[in-house]
Amino acid sequence: MKGFSRAVLCLCALQSVSVTVTAFAPTINSSTNSRACGTSASSSASLLQMAGGEGGDSEWSKALMDSVGRAPGEFDKELQAQVKGKMAGLNPNASSAVDQKLSANARLVKWLEKEGAVYLDDASGWGEAPHPMAISTETVDELTNESSGRGLLARRNVNQEEELLKIPMDLCITKQSARKALGTDILPPKINEYLAMACQLIYEKHVMGEKSFYKPYMDVLPEVNEVNPTFTWSDDDLAFLDGSPIIAATQSMQMKLKNEYNMLLADEGKLCDQHPDIFPREYFTFDNWVWAFTNLFSRAIRLRNMKQGETLGMVPYADLINHSPYSGAYLDAREVGDWLFKTGEEEVILYADRGYRKMEQIYISYGPKSNADLLLLYGFALERNPFNSVDVTVSIAPRTKEIVKAAFDENFIMDVDPLAEEKIAFLDRVGRSNTVDFPCYADRYPTEMLEYLRLMMMTPEDTMTKPLRDFDYTRTISAANEAAVLYSVVEAVKGQLDRYPTTEEDDAEVIRDKGTFRLLSYNQRMAVRHRRNEKRLLKRTIAALEKQVRTRGLDAEGLKRAEGSTLGTVLPGDEKSGAKQRTALEDRLDKMGLPVDLR
Repeated sequence: MKGFSRAVLCLCALQSVSVTVTAFAPTINSSTNSRACGTSASSSASLLQMAGGEGGDSEWSKALMDSVGRAPGEFDKELQAQVKGKMAGLNPNASSAVDQKLSANARLVKWLEKEGAVYLDDASGWGEAPHPMAISTETVDELTNESSGRGLLARRNVNQEEELLKIPMDLCITKQSARKALGTDILPPKINEYLAMACQLIYEKHVMGEKSFYKPYMDVLPEVNEVNPTFTWSDDDLAFLDGSPIIAATQSMQMKLKNEYNMLLADEGKLCDQHPDIFPREYFTFDNWVWAFTNLFSRAIRLRNMKQGETLGMVPYADLINHSPYSGAYLDAREVGDWLFKTGEEEVILYADRGYRKMEQIYISYGPKSNADLLLLYGFALERNPFNSVDVTVSIAPRTKEIVKAAFDENFIMDVDPLAEEKIAFLDRVGRSNTVDFPCYADRYPTEMLEYLRLMMMTPEDTMTKPLRDFDYTRTISAANEAAVLYSVVEAVKGQLDRYPTTEEDDAEVIRDKGTFRLLSYNQRMAVRHRRNEKRLLKRTIAALEKQVRTRGLDAEGLKRAEGSTLGTVLPGDEKSGAKQRTALEDRLDKMGLPVDLR
């Protein structure tokens, strides 16, 4: 029981405030307890150095001494000194920039404490434990060593499920706060959340300026060139992504943002004309509009447990936390109070999904996003992303009489598909078109793709005179049908690979030449890594499909019977006013609530 008692005492010391531990520590070093800690400072130090996890008095003594708290503010001072030292070594002018960021961080913390009673001190307060996190002005990606901007670090060891922060909703920027700031009669109740919040960001930063309630928060929001989402890239940088599906998404996003800006603000008779005192054109420029959306896409969080349902919000301080696809931590909202008494107010809350060591960066999850999603909206891509996918276009033109006639070639005879009209009618009923985008993953592909292709590959031999609506396309129709399906997916993936002007080996060679690679801009380096990872993923998809064909015996002679083309191109009869059909990326953005229509 003696060993157990010391373990309990050590745990209490770890959870106690620094003042209490410091006061207790000298008692251990006294002569009355010389057996545990020695009779002198030197012998105590020797015992502590010898403690290596073997248990007993020396380990208990070491654990207790390790729990002695530092003076308040000591961790933050050390962190600031480290950052300034590193930056100054890289760039003599960097120290000034770091000082500005440190000052902005300090003003943000004071604002949160004053306006929201948010406790962020590293010392214990009345009924408050020391805050476990500190702002780092600069963090880096562990694999690529690229800058990832500000982040939050653990000031001390953090336990799993420990409360990390509480931020009142009153300090957040939401659609509600935008309508309150700009006028409920000006921004209608049904206005899109992103549009309303974008207007408030520009208004607070540029129109209100120093007078803004949110001034300390505005000062820590990054500029466009600190985030670099692809919709802000130059044409030269985008050229490094040639062949990638993200190009079309980026261009569509650029057009969408421009259209939204004109329709809401800039066109004749819109808000800039109706209310020039609130929406002055000198501040509500398209560049500032892009800045606002850069921050919205990269920082706004969907809070789902609100009293009035879910809402989109920008949460000061919490939005400094960086993303990890392996994190299980999510920001969410709750009503303030306990199980017995609720105040009616709401706050944003975060708990640690795992234990963190001191100085380790804290992460949350932005959701199961592919690298294309991350690069388009957040300006970065990950080397290791279990949710990474590449959108592959599957395009099959049912061989109606009209399509066969339009595609007539003397050297190639194409038969009319007797089920073509029925397939088109079926697709219309379920809301599908002949050209569909599906996300392909490294080792899997969506079941919706297989269901779609099983339908499109049906022949009279498969139907046996039954109507198409009677079949369950979630299951294999026939061996010949399944072989045609898998081979067509392989062809579609190969077609996507052929779109890239370079090979995976070419990209790998560029990355290996570190001297030349560092001469590329940040955007260009991200593009090279991204396109290489897309090619690697597509190759793995092909390998997985071909293995499945072999293991299921679908490579037997006579089973390869594709009834259409899936080369990833829009075939005759599939173009509608020159517009591509709805994409997989568009589906994902729609679920996020983004006002984006990629056409």
